[in-house]
Amino acid sequence: MIRWLPRPAGYQETWEAMKAFTAGRGPDTQDEIWLVEHDPVFTLGLAGKTEHVLAPRDVPVVKSDRGGQVTYHGPGQVVAYVLLDLKRAGYFVKEYVARVEQAVIDLLSELGLPDARRKAGAPGVYVDWPRHPDAPAREASGELAKISALGIKVHRGCTYHGVALNVAMDLSPFSWINPCGYVGLRTVDLASCGISIGLEAAGDRLAHALQRALATGAPAGALAATAPAAVE
Repeated sequence: MIRWLPRPAGYQETWEAMKAFTAGRGPDTQDEIWLVEHDPVFTLGLAGKTEHVLAPRDVPVVKSDRGGQVTYHGPGQVVAYVLLDLKRAGYFVKEYVARVEQAVIDLLSELGLPDARRKAGAPGVYVDWPRHPDAPAREASGELAKISALGIKVHRGCTYHGVALNVAMDLSPFSWINPCGYVGLRTVDLASCGISIGLEAAGDRLAHALQRALATGAPAGALAATAPAAVE
């Protein structure tokens, strides 16, 4: 099931709702994907270090139970929270992460960014930067910019949290942190890559790409080296 939450969605309230949904799941509970656009917020994962929050200004900082370091959510970004029973799906966390990343890569390729790819040791999806008219023909660029961030939690074999895709947003808050714990990591959105698409359309297409990639029997794509998810 795919559903949009009311916009904008408070981070804390959404997080509590995900935990409640996951705690109340039974073996026959249908998997869901929640699409949200958050109010501005910085979130710290379980491994998050406060020194990576350089200058939060008036943006709240929330310590979350997802994996990973610090990231930013805000208007113009769509977040897909994936509430999936991994035991029923039949694969493990590493493959789940690879499938989520592959869904984003496939979607970005469809939208005109065939250079979208993983970065070894750094979960998420990246594109060449700066952009050039001949980008699809180039082997690689000197810099990769992050366009999609991933952070998950697995509790009793079921996932929550998920993946964020930057659509058309004010990117300046990313300069107030070390995104995902990397000093100087450039963060971009679809708009700055020359892709014009509305937030709802991007979210709907992301959700359907996730459904395809997470379906049992779908190819997971190349497995990337990733930071461990938070599992209990």
